[in-house]
Amino acid sequence: MTVAFFSGKARRAGVALGAVSAGLLVLSACGSKPTPIATVTVGSDSYNTEAAENCYDEKGLKESRVQECLSAKGGEEVEVSVDDRIRFGVDPEIAENGWTIFLDGERAEQEPYTKTYRSISASSFFAPGMGGQTSPDVRVALLETDAKTKKAIGVYRFVLKKV
Repeated sequence: MTVAFFSGKARRAGVALGAVSAGLLVLSACGSKPTPIATVTVGSDSYNTEAAENCYDEKGLKESRVQECLSAKGGEEVEVSVDDRIRFGVDPEIAENGWTIFLDGERAEQEPYTKTYRSISASSFFAPGMGGQTSPDVRVALLETDAKTKKAIGVYRFVLKKV
């Protein structure tokens, strides 16, 4: 004769508690936290990205790595019309450090911005270049820089595609 030590309900609760505990243990074992997020919003469409692969280090990126990250192709693709307003948003952690916009690998502003949000006309990104030509797309990188050490921490990339 067998004796049930726990009712069916108690066994199910125990199994559920064990599964939750195991899940939390696995998550805590990962040891790495996700990088902050940068967002571009055009109209009602939002595009989010973490720092580009191998382009984030809380202790600071090597200068050679920063240049590679800023000049690399690719990034979250965002379709824009020259009449649109492009809204950039960053996590508070990025804003605390400061962030600068780069266009096609070149610094677009002198000082890091320290607020979580800003809005810029899309026409600013598609101004005619030499010879009066405009590019159909522009690589935009947001460079997060440590306010104290002035070291680059992360690069978040987007590609603005003119429609």
